[in-house]
Amino acid sequence: MSDMSTKVRQALDAAITAIGGAPRGGQIEMAEAVANALTDRHHLMVQAGTGTGKSLAYLIPPLVHGRKTLVATATLALQRQLIERDLPAIVPALEKVLGREISYAIYKGVGNYICLAKMNSEEPDPDGEMMLGISSLEKDAKRLHEWAAKPGVSGDRDDAPEVDRRVWAANSVSGRECVGADICAYGPQCFAAKAKGKAQTADIVVTNHTLLAIEIVDSHPILPDRDAVVLDEAHEFMDRATQAVSEELTSARVLRASAMARKFMPGRLADALHKAANGFHESMLDYGQSIRGDLGAQMRLDQIPQSLESPIRKVRESAQAITQFLSADDEIIDTDVLAERARVKGAVNEISTTAAIMLKLSDGFVLWYEPTFSTLHLAPLSVSDVLRENMLKQTPVIATSATLTVGNSFNALAKSLGFLVGDDLNTDFSDSELDPGNVKMVDVGSPFDFANQGVLYLPKHLPEPGRDGPSIEVLTELGELIDAAGGRTLALFSSWRGVEAADAHLRTVLAELPIKIFTQKRGDSVGPLVEKFAKDPTSILLGTLSLWQGVDVPGSSCILVAIDRIPFPRPDEPVMSARAAAADAAGGSGFMQVSLPRAALLLAQGTGRLIRSVQDRGVVAILDSRIITKRYGSVLLNSMPPLWRTSDKDVVRQSLQRLKEGL
Repeated sequence: MSDMSTKVRQALDAAITAIGGAPRGGQIEMAEAVANALTDRHHLMVQAGTGTGKSLAYLIPPLVHGRKTLVATATLALQRQLIERDLPAIVPALEKVLGREISYAIYKGVGNYICLAKMNSEEPDPDGEMMLGISSLEKDAKRLHEWAAKPGVSGDRDDAPEVDRRVWAANSVSGRECVGADICAYGPQCFAAKAKGKAQTADIVVTNHTLLAIEIVDSHPILPDRDAVVLDEAHEFMDRATQAVSEELTSARVLRASAMARKFMPGRLADALHKAANGFHESMLDYGQSIRGDLGAQMRLDQIPQSLESPIRKVRESAQAITQFLSADDEIIDTDVLAERARVKGAVNEISTTAAIMLKLSDGFVLWYEPTFSTLHLAPLSVSDVLRENMLKQTPVIATSATLTVGNSFNALAKSLGFLVGDDLNTDFSDSELDPGNVKMVDVGSPFDFANQGVLYLPKHLPEPGRDGPSIEVLTELGELIDAAGGRTLALFSSWRGVEAADAHLRTVLAELPIKIFTQKRGDSVGPLVEKFAKDPTSILLGTLSLWQGVDVPGSSCILVAIDRIPFPRPDEPVMSARAAAADAAGGSGFMQVSLPRAALLLAQGTGRLIRSVQDRGVVAILDSRIITKRYGSVLLNSMPPLWRTSDKDVVRQSLQRLKEGL
């Protein structure tokens, strides 16, 4: 064992002792793989099942090596766990072992912090004006002001009192609208600047996928310099990167920018934007009406609809005239005026840039109209090239998750993240760059004994799913399984229609039983729902895609996870269907290269909600017979934890009843 390996093992032992844990084989294997990646400067993809303790396995090697590391996560829950639980618990022990101080920090986008300039502005902008006269919002605003004035507060939205999102919008700015701490009158007190300052010098910086993705795609530094990047929950990073670089144009955003411009610089230029904004608003409403009920038109658009092209061009031209005027006139010294002007310029420039990109629609992008909020969306077909250039060639990247393989292979996910695998390995790169093809792939397994802890129920007798939500046979089966389990069920659906149908059915058939039903509604935040479900041991929770990942309910509150159907992307999902069509056009298979990997990862994540600790026991029921009857079923099954499998309904109901009686 090398000297460095010995040090990593000593530090890991000290950290495990500090948290009262026990050494785990998978965790040691992962820590050594991370240490090797840092020493040899290569990339690493490591699949580590629930319970491995992967956060210690990726935090400790960089601290031992003295490498500044950026950890990017997809969920707020994991950021909090790292900053509030894991790091405070292990750092004192590691400082003793390593003989030096260790620092860590969290850094989020500017919009996650209160903007003191906006909060203390005499003149409310359009975000603030819409709150006036609504007493509940004024109360929220007062609570936020009082909190921000207390000494030592972070200004971070997650630490702030719970307020309506409109109140938060009126007291924060986006990164594009921020004037910067050097110019702003509130620069010395700025919450975002303080958080960034702390992060600049920290050994470990925790951030989110979105912020990292924006930095990579814009090739513009937002986050501190680092020697290595850890992507935790890495199976989500490509989607987050796609969302981060997607553009959207809405009437509300254009009208807001025009209202800000009129307030700050009344006159001919602002009037022209106001007129263009109203014209665009009317055209968007008319277009929405004209395609109502036409599902084809709500999918991908090959070009901007004719009726919208001229209104978008007018928005672009009038917005551009304002940004040019504001850029040319730079004799202002008053910092308050500078801050307000930066906000106006940021808001106007954002719509000008988005309109320009939409007007010159290039090949690698997907355009679509979303009718609910009357929005035009534009997303890149692929982000792997830009991830390769601006991330994988710069520093070692450690990508980890409980689910990184599809049918036992890392390749599908590796390609989407920009790694070079298979035929792509011959690509050239310069000596100063890291090789995106030099990636080690390791599966360290899981400490759980899945075959003895859980059953995978695969009913063959159910009809194949149709388009109209779950069949009555599926709903009946679900009701019977929940009855056998005495509640204690997380039921996952691939659509809102499924959630609503199940809710209506179960409220009738379970009415006589002491089982409480919690049902996710559109817009609900996941955290409070999951807490209620975990606290009430006989309750059930019904929900859609946001509950398939990151939900952690160990123990007797969840002994059954039911999945209504294989979560293939919907045919009207514009980005996925465009990616599948591109794969088909290149002579491949969109189904095998895009739809199946996506479904396999989601299914593995959903299945992973059941066994969360060594003590957990239970059943995962997949109520979609295609997993048994179709050839692709084996790929899906090989992507999931190796639970004991059966298609026998009686065996499963008896197992659930025994578990219920033993609790």
